[in-house]
Amino acid sequence: MTTAPSERPPRDRARRGPHIKLFGSIFPYDRSWLTQDVVAGITLAALAIPEVMGYTKIAGTPDVTGLYTILIPILAFAIFGSSRHLVVGGDSATAAIMFAGIASLGIAGLQPGTPEWLSLASLSALMAGALLVLARMARLAFLANFISRTVLIGFLTGVGIQVAMGQLAGMLGVPSPHVDVSRASGDVIKFWDTLKEIDQTDGATLAVSVSVIVVLVVFERWIKMIPGGLVAVVGAIAVSWIFDLQAHGVSTLGHVPSGLPHIGFPSGISWSDTTGLMATAVSMFLVILAQSAATSRAYAVKYKDRFDESDDLLGLSAANIAAGLTSTFVVNGSPTKTEMVDEAKSRTQVAQLTTAAVVLIVLLFLTKPLQYLPNAVLSAVVFLIGLKLVDIANMRAIWRLRRDEFAVALATAAVVVGIGVEQGIVLAIVLSIILHVRRHYAPHDAVISWDAAGHEVASKPTPGAQSEPGLVVYRFGVGVFYANAERFTEEIMSLVDTPSPPRWLVLDAEAIDDIDYTGGQTLVEVVEQLSQRGVSFGVVDASPELRRELDRFGITAKIGEDRYFDDLAAVRQAFRHEAQ
Repeated sequence: MTTAPSERPPRDRARRGPHIKLFGSIFPYDRSWLTQDVVAGITLAALAIPEVMGYTKIAGTPDVTGLYTILIPILAFAIFGSSRHLVVGGDSATAAIMFAGIASLGIAGLQPGTPEWLSLASLSALMAGALLVLARMARLAFLANFISRTVLIGFLTGVGIQVAMGQLAGMLGVPSPHVDVSRASGDVIKFWDTLKEIDQTDGATLAVSVSVIVVLVVFERWIKMIPGGLVAVVGAIAVSWIFDLQAHGVSTLGHVPSGLPHIGFPSGISWSDTTGLMATAVSMFLVILAQSAATSRAYAVKYKDRFDESDDLLGLSAANIAAGLTSTFVVNGSPTKTEMVDEAKSRTQVAQLTTAAVVLIVLLFLTKPLQYLPNAVLSAVVFLIGLKLVDIANMRAIWRLRRDEFAVALATAAVVVGIGVEQGIVLAIVLSIILHVRRHYAPHDAVISWDAAGHEVASKPTPGAQSEPGLVVYRFGVGVFYANAERFTEEIMSLVDTPSPPRWLVLDAEAIDDIDYTGGQTLVEVVEQLSQRGVSFGVVDASPELRRELDRFGITAKIGEDRYFDDLAAVRQAFRHEAQ
Protein backbone atom coordinates (compact mmCIF):
# COMPACT_ATOMS: atom_id res chain seq x y z
CA MET A 1 0.00 0.00 0.00
CA THR A 2 1.40 3.41 -0.95
CA THR A 3 2.47 5.55 1.97
CA ALA A 4 0.66 8.88 2.24
CA PRO A 5 2.83 11.98 2.04
CA SER A 6 2.36 12.71 5.74
CA GLU A 7 3.47 9.14 6.58
CA ARG A 8 6.79 9.24 4.77
CA PRO A 9 9.74 7.81 6.68
CA PRO A 10 11.50 10.48 8.74
CA ARG A 11 14.60 11.95 7.18
CA ASP A 12 17.88 12.18 9.05
CA ARG A 13 18.24 15.43 10.92
CA ALA A 14 20.44 18.13 9.43
CA ARG A 15 24.05 17.04 9.68
CA ARG A 16 27.03 19.07 10.65
CA GLY A 17 30.55 19.07 9.31
CA PRO A 18 32.03 17.87 6.02
CA HIS A 19 30.16 14.53 5.92
CA ILE A 20 28.69 13.81 2.48
CA LYS A 21 25.65 11.56 2.20
CA LEU A 22 24.92 10.27 -1.29
CA PHE A 23 21.37 9.75 -2.55
CA GLY A 24 19.90 11.44 0.52
CA SER A 25 17.15 12.72 -1.79
CA ILE A 26 16.00 9.16 -2.48
CA PHE A 27 16.63 6.94 0.53
CA PRO A 28 14.92 5.62 2.57
CA TYR A 29 12.72 4.44 -0.31
CA ASP A 30 9.46 2.52 -0.40
CA ARG A 31 9.24 0.29 -3.49
CA SER A 32 5.53 1.01 -3.75
CA TRP A 33 6.46 4.55 -4.85
CA LEU A 34 8.34 3.40 -7.98
CA THR A 35 5.44 3.38 -10.46
CA GLN A 36 4.25 6.80 -9.35
CA ASP A 37 7.78 8.25 -9.51
CA VAL A 38 8.36 6.88 -13.02
CA VAL A 39 5.04 8.26 -14.29
CA ALA A 40 5.82 11.62 -12.68
CA GLY A 41 9.27 11.64 -14.30
CA ILE A 42 7.84 10.97 -17.76
CA THR A 43 5.27 13.72 -17.22
CA LEU A 44 7.99 16.13 -16.11
CA ALA A 45 10.04 15.32 -19.22
CA ALA A 46 7.05 16.01 -21.47
CA LEU A 47 6.54 19.41 -19.85
CA ALA A 48 10.15 20.38 -19.19
CA ILE A 49 11.69 19.54 -22.59
CA PRO A 50 9.93 22.36 -24.48
CA GLU A 51 10.45 24.66 -21.50
CA VAL A 52 14.22 24.20 -21.25
CA MET A 53 14.60 24.42 -25.02
CA GLY A 54 12.74 27.71 -24.76
CA TYR A 55 15.18 28.93 -22.13
CA THR A 56 17.93 28.77 -24.73
CA LYS A 57 16.21 31.77 -26.32
CA ILE A 58 16.95 33.64 -23.09
CA ALA A 59 20.43 32.21 -22.59
CA GLY A 60 21.53 32.77 -26.20
CA THR A 61 22.77 29.19 -26.56
CA PRO A 62 21.96 26.48 -29.14
CA ASP A 63 18.54 24.83 -28.72
CA VAL A 64 19.93 21.41 -27.80
CA THR A 65 21.76 22.83 -24.79
CA GLY A 66 18.40 23.19 -23.07
CA LEU A 67 18.07 19.39 -23.10
CA TYR A 68 21.56 19.11 -21.64
CA THR A 69 20.47 21.06 -18.54
CA ILE A 70 18.12 18.22 -17.51
CA LEU A 71 20.48 15.37 -18.31
CA ILE A 72 23.71 15.19 -16.27
CA PRO A 73 22.96 18.16 -13.96
CA ILE A 74 19.63 16.67 -12.82
CA LEU A 75 21.45 13.39 -12.12
CA ALA A 76 24.17 15.19 -10.14
CA PHE A 77 21.65 16.84 -7.84
CA ALA A 78 19.83 13.56 -7.24
CA ILE A 79 23.14 12.03 -6.08
CA PHE A 80 24.43 14.85 -3.86
CA GLY A 81 21.33 16.88 -2.89
CA SER A 82 18.95 16.27 0.00
CA SER A 83 15.59 17.62 -1.24
CA ARG A 84 13.27 14.89 -2.44
CA HIS A 85 11.31 17.31 -4.60
CA LEU A 86 13.52 20.10 -6.00
CA VAL A 87 13.95 19.89 -9.77
CA VAL A 88 17.21 21.31 -11.09
CA GLY A 89 17.52 22.51 -14.67
CA GLY A 90 17.59 25.54 -16.92
CA ASP A 91 15.86 28.54 -15.34
CA SER A 92 14.72 31.87 -16.76
CA ALA A 93 16.13 34.09 -13.99
CA THR A 94 19.67 32.71 -14.01
CA ALA A 95 19.65 32.40 -17.81
CA ALA A 96 18.76 36.10 -18.05
CA ILE A 97 21.52 37.05 -15.59
CA MET A 98 24.02 34.96 -17.53
CA PHE A 99 23.03 36.52 -20.87
CA ALA A 100 23.40 40.02 -19.46
CA GLY A 101 26.79 39.17 -17.96
CA ILE A 102 28.23 37.68 -21.14
CA ALA A 103 26.86 40.53 -23.23
CA SER A 104 28.46 43.07 -20.88
CA LEU A 105 31.95 41.69 -21.56
CA GLY A 106 31.97 43.76 -24.77
CA ILE A 107 34.01 41.20 -26.73
CA ALA A 108 34.20 42.21 -30.39
CA GLY A 109 32.15 39.98 -32.66
CA LEU A 110 30.67 37.98 -29.79
CA GLN A 111 27.08 36.98 -30.62
CA PRO A 112 24.52 34.64 -29.02
CA GLY A 113 24.44 31.13 -30.47
CA THR A 114 28.13 31.02 -31.36
CA PRO A 115 30.63 28.50 -29.92
CA GLU A 116 32.40 31.36 -28.15
CA TRP A 117 29.18 32.40 -26.43
CA LEU A 118 28.49 28.80 -25.36
CA SER A 119 32.00 28.47 -23.91
CA LEU A 120 31.44 31.57 -21.80
CA ALA A 121 28.02 30.23 -20.73
CA SER A 122 29.62 26.98 -19.59
CA LEU A 123 32.36 28.90 -17.81
CA SER A 124 29.78 30.93 -15.89
CA ALA A 125 28.12 27.67 -14.78
CA LEU A 126 31.46 26.35 -13.53
CA MET A 127 32.08 29.57 -11.62
CA ALA A 128 28.64 29.47 -10.02
CA GLY A 129 29.28 25.83 -9.08
CA ALA A 130 32.62 26.76 -7.50
CA LEU A 131 30.97 29.52 -5.44
CA LEU A 132 28.33 27.04 -4.25
CA VAL A 133 31.09 24.64 -3.17
CA LEU A 134 32.83 27.41 -1.23
CA ALA A 135 29.52 28.39 0.36
CA ARG A 136 28.97 24.81 1.46
CA MET A 137 32.48 24.53 2.91
CA ALA A 138 32.06 27.83 4.75
CA ARG A 139 28.53 26.91 5.90
CA LEU A 140 27.03 29.94 4.19
CA ALA A 141 23.62 28.44 3.44
CA PHE A 142 22.14 31.10 5.70
CA LEU A 143 22.94 33.71 3.00
CA ALA A 144 19.75 32.55 1.28
CA ASN A 145 17.86 34.43 3.97
CA PHE A 146 19.48 37.75 3.05
CA ILE A 147 17.33 38.19 -0.03
CA SER A 148 13.87 38.95 1.29
CA ARG A 149 10.81 37.39 -0.28
CA THR A 150 9.64 40.90 -1.18
CA VAL A 151 12.61 41.73 -3.39
CA LEU A 152 12.72 38.19 -4.79
CA ILE A 153 9.10 38.59 -5.93
CA GLY A 154 9.96 41.96 -7.45
CA PHE A 155 13.08 40.57 -9.10
CA LEU A 156 11.29 37.57 -10.64
CA THR A 157 8.42 39.81 -11.75
CA GLY A 158 10.91 42.03 -13.57
CA VAL A 159 12.57 39.00 -15.14
CA GLY A 160 9.16 37.72 -16.24
CA ILE A 161 8.30 41.01 -17.94
CA GLN A 162 11.70 41.14 -19.60
CA VAL A 163 11.46 37.53 -20.78
CA ALA A 164 7.93 38.00 -22.16
CA MET A 165 8.93 41.17 -24.05
CA GLY A 166 11.89 39.40 -25.58
CA GLN A 167 9.68 36.71 -27.16
CA LEU A 168 7.29 39.02 -29.01
CA ALA A 169 9.33 39.14 -32.21
CA GLY A 170 9.56 35.34 -32.40
CA MET A 171 5.83 34.95 -31.79
CA LEU A 172 4.90 37.42 -34.52
CA GLY A 173 7.47 36.30 -37.06
CA VAL A 174 8.81 39.85 -37.19
CA PRO A 175 12.46 40.05 -38.21
CA SER A 176 14.32 40.21 -34.92
CA PRO A 177 15.66 43.75 -34.47
CA HIS A 178 19.44 43.99 -34.38
CA VAL A 179 20.30 45.23 -30.91
CA ASP A 180 23.71 45.62 -29.33
CA VAL A 181 23.64 42.81 -26.74
CA SER A 182 26.11 44.68 -24.54
CA ARG A 183 23.53 47.40 -23.87
CA ALA A 184 21.74 46.92 -20.55
CA SER A 185 18.38 48.06 -21.92
CA GLY A 186 18.62 45.85 -25.01
CA ASP A 187 15.39 43.96 -24.33
CA VAL A 188 13.37 47.16 -23.96
CA ILE A 189 14.84 48.51 -27.19
CA LYS A 190 14.17 45.21 -28.95
CA PHE A 191 10.58 45.23 -27.71
CA TRP A 192 10.05 48.79 -28.91
CA ASP A 193 11.61 48.08 -32.30
CA THR A 194 9.40 45.00 -32.62
CA LEU A 195 6.31 47.10 -31.98
CA LYS A 196 7.42 49.53 -34.70
CA GLU A 197 7.68 46.61 -37.17
CA ILE A 198 4.41 44.97 -36.14
CA ASP A 199 2.97 45.59 -39.61
CA GLN A 200 5.44 42.94 -40.87
CA THR A 201 3.82 40.21 -38.74
CA ASP A 202 3.79 36.84 -40.50
CA GLY A 203 0.28 35.41 -40.40
CA ALA A 204 1.33 31.75 -40.33
CA THR A 205 3.81 32.31 -37.51
CA LEU A 206 1.24 34.25 -35.50
CA ALA A 207 -1.28 31.44 -36.01
CA VAL A 208 1.25 28.92 -34.66
CA SER A 209 1.94 31.10 -31.61
CA VAL A 210 -1.74 31.66 -30.82
CA SER A 211 -2.49 27.95 -31.25
CA VAL A 212 0.29 26.98 -28.84
CA ILE A 213 -0.89 29.49 -26.22
CA VAL A 214 -4.48 28.25 -26.54
CA VAL A 215 -3.38 24.61 -26.17
CA LEU A 216 -1.22 25.36 -23.13
CA VAL A 217 -3.91 27.39 -21.38
CA VAL A 218 -6.73 24.93 -22.15
CA PHE A 219 -4.79 21.87 -21.01
CA GLU A 220 -3.42 23.59 -17.91
CA ARG A 221 -6.87 24.69 -16.76
CA TRP A 222 -9.26 22.01 -17.92
CA ILE A 223 -7.34 18.90 -19.09
CA LYS A 224 -4.63 18.70 -16.45
CA MET A 225 -4.15 14.94 -16.75
CA ILE A 226 -2.52 15.40 -20.19
CA PRO A 227 0.68 17.49 -20.55
CA GLY A 228 -0.28 20.51 -22.65
CA GLY A 229 3.35 21.22 -23.51
CA LEU A 230 3.74 17.77 -25.00
CA VAL A 231 0.55 18.15 -27.04
CA ALA A 232 1.66 21.56 -28.32
CA VAL A 233 5.16 20.40 -29.30
CA VAL A 234 4.15 17.11 -30.90
CA GLY A 235 1.21 18.74 -32.64
CA ALA A 236 3.34 21.60 -33.97
CA ILE A 237 6.00 19.19 -35.25
CA ALA A 238 3.35 17.11 -37.02
CA VAL A 239 1.65 20.12 -38.61
CA SER A 240 5.00 21.60 -39.63
CA TRP A 241 6.09 18.34 -41.28
CA ILE A 242 2.77 17.61 -42.99
CA PHE A 243 2.12 21.11 -44.32
CA ASP A 244 5.75 22.17 -44.74
CA LEU A 245 5.32 25.32 -42.68
CA GLN A 246 8.84 26.43 -43.49
CA ALA A 247 7.76 26.92 -47.09
CA HIS A 248 5.06 29.25 -45.77
CA GLY A 249 7.55 31.49 -44.00
CA VAL A 250 7.52 29.83 -40.57
CA SER A 251 11.07 29.42 -39.23
CA THR A 252 11.93 26.09 -37.60
CA LEU A 253 14.73 24.81 -35.40
CA GLY A 254 16.48 23.07 -38.26
CA HIS A 255 19.13 20.47 -37.55
CA VAL A 256 19.36 19.47 -33.87
CA PRO A 257 22.49 17.42 -33.12
CA SER A 258 21.86 13.98 -31.66
CA GLY A 259 23.98 12.09 -29.16
CA LEU A 260 25.49 13.00 -25.83
CA PRO A 261 26.96 16.42 -25.08
CA HIS A 262 30.67 17.04 -25.33
CA ILE A 263 32.29 16.51 -21.95
CA GLY A 264 35.24 18.69 -21.06
CA PHE A 265 36.38 22.10 -19.94
CA PRO A 266 35.06 24.98 -22.11
CA SER A 267 37.46 25.80 -24.91
CA GLY A 268 38.83 29.16 -25.98
CA ILE A 269 38.44 30.97 -22.65
CA SER A 270 41.02 33.06 -20.82
CA TRP A 271 41.65 34.33 -17.30
CA SER A 272 40.24 37.72 -18.28
CA ASP A 273 36.93 36.01 -19.11
CA THR A 274 36.86 34.55 -15.60
CA THR A 275 37.42 37.90 -13.93
CA GLY A 276 34.94 39.58 -16.26
CA LEU A 277 32.22 37.07 -15.35
CA MET A 278 32.84 37.14 -11.59
CA ALA A 279 30.05 39.63 -10.85
CA THR A 280 27.70 37.56 -13.03
CA ALA A 281 28.67 34.35 -11.21
CA VAL A 282 28.06 35.98 -7.82
CA SER A 283 24.65 37.24 -8.97
CA MET A 284 23.68 33.78 -10.22
CA PHE A 285 25.01 32.19 -7.03
CA LEU A 286 22.79 34.42 -4.89
CA VAL A 287 19.68 33.76 -6.98
CA ILE A 288 20.36 30.00 -7.00
CA LEU A 289 20.87 30.08 -3.25
CA ALA A 290 17.69 32.05 -2.50
CA GLN A 291 15.36 30.48 -5.06
CA SER A 292 16.44 26.87 -4.52
CA ALA A 293 16.39 27.10 -0.72
CA ALA A 294 12.95 28.71 -0.73
CA THR A 295 11.57 26.02 -3.06
CA SER A 296 13.13 23.11 -1.16
CA ARG A 297 11.94 24.51 2.17
CA ALA A 298 8.36 24.98 0.89
CA TYR A 299 8.02 21.37 -0.24
CA ALA A 300 9.80 19.99 2.84
CA VAL A 301 7.21 21.78 4.97
CA LYS A 302 4.36 20.59 2.75
CA TYR A 303 5.33 16.92 3.10
CA LYS A 304 6.91 17.09 6.56
CA ASP A 305 10.27 16.09 5.10
CA ARG A 306 13.56 17.25 6.49
CA PHE A 307 16.20 18.60 4.17
CA ASP A 308 19.74 19.80 4.70
CA GLU A 309 20.48 23.15 3.05
CA SER A 310 24.22 22.37 3.09
CA ASP A 311 23.64 19.13 1.19
CA ASP A 312 21.44 20.97 -1.27
CA LEU A 313 24.29 23.43 -1.80
CA LEU A 314 26.54 20.51 -2.62
CA GLY A 315 23.94 19.10 -5.00
CA LEU A 316 23.48 22.46 -6.73
CA SER A 317 27.23 22.93 -7.05
CA ALA A 318 27.60 19.44 -8.54
CA ALA A 319 24.76 20.18 -10.97
CA ASN A 320 26.36 23.43 -12.14
CA ILE A 321 29.81 21.92 -12.45
CA ALA A 322 28.21 19.13 -14.49
CA ALA A 323 26.50 21.76 -16.66
CA GLY A 324 29.78 23.59 -17.21
CA LEU A 325 31.54 20.38 -18.23
CA THR A 326 28.76 19.20 -20.57
CA SER A 327 28.49 22.20 -22.89
CA THR A 328 25.43 23.87 -21.43
CA PHE A 329 24.52 26.84 -19.25
CA VAL A 330 23.83 27.49 -15.57
CA VAL A 331 21.13 25.47 -13.79
CA ASN A 332 18.98 26.35 -10.80
CA GLY A 333 16.32 24.89 -8.57
CA SER A 334 13.17 25.57 -10.60
CA PRO A 335 9.88 26.36 -8.82
CA THR A 336 7.89 25.73 -12.01
CA LYS A 337 9.42 22.32 -12.72
CA THR A 338 9.18 21.35 -9.06
CA GLU A 339 5.48 22.18 -9.14
CA MET A 340 5.11 20.13 -12.34
CA VAL A 341 6.58 16.99 -10.81
CA ASP A 342 4.73 17.52 -7.55
CA GLU A 343 1.38 17.75 -9.37
CA ALA A 344 2.27 14.41 -10.96
CA LYS A 345 2.52 12.95 -7.40
CA SER A 346 6.26 12.26 -7.31
CA ARG A 347 7.79 10.98 -4.09
CA THR A 348 11.54 11.31 -4.52
CA GLN A 349 14.28 12.21 -6.99
CA VAL A 350 13.65 8.89 -8.74
CA ALA A 351 11.15 10.93 -10.78
CA GLN A 352 13.92 13.31 -11.83
CA LEU A 353 16.19 10.37 -12.72
CA THR A 354 13.38 9.10 -14.93
CA THR A 355 13.23 12.50 -16.61
CA ALA A 356 16.97 12.30 -17.33
CA ALA A 357 16.46 8.84 -18.88
CA VAL A 358 13.69 10.19 -21.15
CA VAL A 359 15.92 13.10 -22.22
CA LEU A 360 18.71 10.63 -22.98
CA ILE A 361 16.36 8.68 -25.28
CA VAL A 362 15.32 11.91 -27.01
CA LEU A 363 18.95 12.92 -27.56
CA LEU A 364 19.92 9.53 -28.94
CA PHE A 365 16.93 8.73 -31.12
CA LEU A 366 14.40 11.56 -31.43
CA THR A 367 16.25 14.74 -32.35
CA LYS A 368 15.44 14.43 -36.07
CA PRO A 369 11.73 15.27 -35.63
CA LEU A 370 12.73 18.34 -33.60
CA GLN A 371 14.09 19.99 -36.75
CA TYR A 372 10.48 20.61 -37.83
CA LEU A 373 9.54 22.37 -34.60
CA PRO A 374 8.64 26.03 -35.32
CA ASN A 375 10.68 28.56 -33.36
CA ALA A 376 7.40 30.30 -32.60
CA VAL A 377 6.42 27.34 -30.40
CA LEU A 378 9.38 27.89 -28.10
CA SER A 379 8.77 31.66 -28.13
CA ALA A 380 5.16 31.10 -27.09
CA VAL A 381 6.16 28.63 -24.35
CA VAL A 382 8.72 31.05 -22.92
CA PHE A 383 6.27 33.96 -23.25
CA LEU A 384 3.79 32.15 -20.99
CA ILE A 385 6.57 31.24 -18.56
CA GLY A 386 7.49 34.91 -18.40
CA LEU A 387 3.89 35.88 -17.67
CA LYS A 388 3.74 33.30 -14.86
CA LEU A 389 6.80 34.88 -13.28
CA VAL A 390 4.91 38.18 -13.07
CA ASP A 391 3.53 37.49 -9.61
CA ILE A 392 0.53 39.82 -9.56
CA ALA A 393 -1.14 38.02 -6.64
CA ASN A 394 1.83 38.45 -4.32
CA MET A 395 2.50 41.98 -5.52
CA ARG A 396 -1.10 42.84 -4.60
CA ALA A 397 -0.66 41.18 -1.22
CA ILE A 398 2.49 43.21 -0.55
CA TRP A 399 0.65 46.39 -1.60
CA ARG A 400 -2.19 45.60 0.77
CA LEU A 401 -0.01 44.65 3.74
CA ARG A 402 3.19 46.68 3.41
CA ARG A 403 3.25 49.71 1.12
CA ASP A 404 6.93 50.38 1.84
CA GLU A 405 7.90 46.86 0.79
CA PHE A 406 5.74 47.14 -2.33
CA ALA A 407 7.77 50.19 -3.36
CA VAL A 408 10.93 48.11 -2.95
CA ALA A 409 9.53 45.21 -5.01
CA LEU A 410 8.33 47.59 -7.72
CA ALA A 411 11.69 49.38 -7.85
CA THR A 412 13.50 46.05 -8.19
CA ALA A 413 11.22 44.96 -11.04
CA ALA A 414 11.62 48.33 -12.80
CA VAL A 415 15.42 48.15 -12.63
CA VAL A 416 15.43 44.61 -14.04
CA VAL A 417 13.25 45.66 -16.97
CA GLY A 418 14.68 49.09 -17.67
CA ILE A 419 18.36 48.73 -16.81
CA GLY A 420 19.36 45.10 -16.54
CA VAL A 421 19.10 41.83 -14.66
CA GLU A 422 22.50 42.08 -12.97
CA GLN A 423 21.73 45.56 -11.73
CA GLY A 424 18.36 44.26 -10.55
CA ILE A 425 19.87 41.50 -8.41
CA VAL A 426 22.38 43.94 -6.91
CA LEU A 427 19.54 46.31 -6.08
CA ALA A 428 17.54 43.40 -4.64
CA ILE A 429 20.37 42.52 -2.24
CA VAL A 430 20.98 46.13 -1.24
CA LEU A 431 17.27 46.81 -0.67
CA SER A 432 16.90 43.59 1.36
CA ILE A 433 19.66 44.76 3.68
CA ILE A 434 18.23 48.28 3.84
CA LEU A 435 14.79 46.91 4.77
CA HIS A 436 16.38 44.82 7.52
CA VAL A 437 18.43 47.71 8.91
CA ARG A 438 15.49 50.12 8.62
CA ARG A 439 13.28 47.90 10.77
CA HIS A 440 16.01 47.68 13.39
CA TYR A 441 16.73 51.39 13.12
CA ALA A 442 13.10 52.32 13.77
CA PRO A 443 11.61 49.49 15.86
CA HIS A 444 8.22 49.51 17.55
CA ASP A 445 9.16 51.07 20.91
CA ALA A 446 6.64 51.73 23.66
CA VAL A 447 6.01 52.84 27.20
CA ILE A 448 4.19 50.08 29.11
CA SER A 449 1.41 51.06 31.50
CA TRP A 450 -1.59 49.31 33.03
CA ASP A 451 -5.32 49.93 32.75
CA ALA A 452 -7.82 49.77 35.61
CA ALA A 453 -8.12 45.99 35.21
CA GLY A 454 -4.37 45.54 35.45
CA HIS A 455 -3.84 44.72 31.76
CA GLU A 456 -0.73 45.96 29.97
CA VAL A 457 -1.14 48.92 27.64
CA ALA A 458 1.56 49.95 25.13
CA SER A 459 1.73 53.59 24.07
CA LYS A 460 4.17 55.66 22.03
CA PRO A 461 7.21 56.89 23.99
CA THR A 462 6.24 60.56 23.80
CA PRO A 463 7.94 63.10 26.11
CA GLY A 464 6.52 62.90 29.60
CA ALA A 465 4.80 59.52 29.14
CA GLN A 466 4.91 57.40 32.32
CA SER A 467 3.75 53.91 33.28
CA GLU A 468 2.52 55.26 36.60
CA PRO A 469 3.55 58.35 38.54
CA GLY A 470 7.32 58.28 38.98
CA LEU A 471 7.87 55.08 36.93
CA VAL A 472 8.64 54.60 33.24
CA VAL A 473 8.85 51.09 31.74
CA TYR A 474 10.41 51.58 28.31
CA ARG A 475 10.26 48.69 25.85
CA PHE A 476 12.84 48.72 23.03
CA GLY A 477 11.76 46.53 20.12
CA VAL A 478 15.08 45.12 18.86
CA GLY A 479 18.73 44.70 19.74
CA VAL A 480 20.73 47.85 20.41
CA PHE A 481 23.38 48.40 17.73
CA TYR A 482 25.24 51.18 15.99
CA ALA A 483 22.36 52.25 13.71
CA ASN A 484 19.69 52.67 16.38
CA ALA A 485 21.81 53.57 19.43
CA GLU A 486 21.23 57.31 18.94
CA ARG A 487 17.47 56.78 18.65
CA PHE A 488 17.59 54.69 21.84
CA THR A 489 19.31 57.51 23.72
CA GLU A 490 17.01 60.24 22.38
CA GLU A 491 13.82 58.41 23.29
CA ILE A 492 14.97 57.63 26.82
CA MET A 493 16.16 61.17 27.49
CA SER A 494 12.89 62.58 26.15
CA LEU A 495 11.08 60.51 28.75
CA VAL A 496 13.10 61.87 31.69
CA ASP A 497 13.85 65.46 30.62
CA THR A 498 10.37 66.70 31.56
CA PRO A 499 8.95 69.07 34.20
CA SER A 500 8.00 66.01 36.29
CA PRO A 501 10.79 63.48 35.69
CA PRO A 502 10.34 59.87 36.85
CA ARG A 503 12.28 58.39 39.75
CA TRP A 504 12.76 55.07 37.95
CA LEU A 505 13.28 54.17 34.31
CA VAL A 506 13.20 50.43 33.65
CA LEU A 507 14.25 48.99 30.28
CA ASP A 508 11.95 46.15 29.13
CA ALA A 509 14.51 43.94 27.37
CA GLU A 510 12.21 41.15 26.25
CA ALA A 511 12.85 41.91 22.54
CA ILE A 512 16.55 42.78 22.88
CA ASP A 513 18.53 39.81 21.62
CA ASP A 514 21.95 41.43 21.22
CA ILE A 515 23.99 44.54 21.97
CA ASP A 516 27.00 45.46 19.86
CA TYR A 517 29.93 47.56 21.07
CA THR A 518 28.27 50.86 20.12
CA GLY A 519 25.06 49.78 21.80
CA GLY A 520 26.91 48.73 24.96
CA GLN A 521 28.76 52.01 25.25
CA THR A 522 25.49 53.87 24.61
CA LEU A 523 23.84 52.01 27.48
CA VAL A 524 26.71 52.93 29.80
CA GLU A 525 26.33 56.60 28.85
CA VAL A 526 22.54 56.46 29.32
CA VAL A 527 22.92 54.98 32.80
CA GLU A 528 25.40 57.74 33.74
CA GLN A 529 23.14 60.51 32.39
CA LEU A 530 20.15 59.10 34.26
CA SER A 531 22.19 58.88 37.44
CA GLN A 532 23.16 62.55 37.09
CA ARG A 533 19.45 63.38 36.88
CA GLY A 534 18.63 61.29 39.93
CA VAL A 535 16.79 58.63 37.93
CA SER A 536 17.37 54.98 38.85
CA PHE A 537 17.87 52.61 35.92
CA GLY A 538 16.69 49.01 35.89
CA VAL A 539 16.25 46.12 33.46
CA VAL A 540 13.36 43.67 33.27
CA ASP A 541 12.95 40.41 31.38
CA ALA A 542 16.54 40.17 30.17
CA SER A 543 17.61 36.76 28.85
CA PRO A 544 20.64 35.05 30.46
CA GLU A 545 22.69 35.81 27.33
CA LEU A 546 21.76 39.49 27.49
CA ARG A 547 22.60 39.60 31.22
CA ARG A 548 26.08 38.34 30.43
CA GLU A 549 26.44 41.02 27.73
CA LEU A 550 25.40 43.73 30.22
CA ASP A 551 27.83 42.37 32.79
CA ARG A 552 30.71 42.59 30.29
CA PHE A 553 29.87 46.19 29.43
CA GLY A 554 29.82 47.12 33.12
CA ILE A 555 26.10 47.89 33.36
CA THR A 556 25.56 45.54 36.29
CA ALA A 557 28.40 47.13 38.27
CA LYS A 558 26.77 50.54 37.79
CA ILE A 559 23.17 49.68 38.67
CA GLY A 560 23.53 46.68 40.99
CA GLU A 561 22.10 43.18 40.87
CA ASP A 562 18.92 44.33 42.63
CA ARG A 563 17.97 46.40 39.58
CA TYR A 564 17.33 43.29 37.45
CA PHE A 565 13.72 42.07 37.50
CA ASP A 566 12.14 38.87 36.24
CA ASP A 567 8.82 40.39 35.15
CA LEU A 568 6.78 43.57 35.18
CA ALA A 569 4.91 42.61 38.33
CA ALA A 570 8.23 42.50 40.18
CA VAL A 571 9.07 45.97 38.84
CA ARG A 572 5.85 47.50 40.15
CA GLN A 573 6.20 45.77 43.50
CA ALA A 574 9.80 46.95 44.01
CA PHE A 575 8.99 50.50 42.88
CA ARG A 576 6.02 50.83 45.21
CA HIS A 577 7.94 49.28 48.08
CA GLU A 578 10.77 51.82 47.68
CA ALA A 579 8.26 54.68 47.50
CA GLN A 580 6.78 53.81 50.90
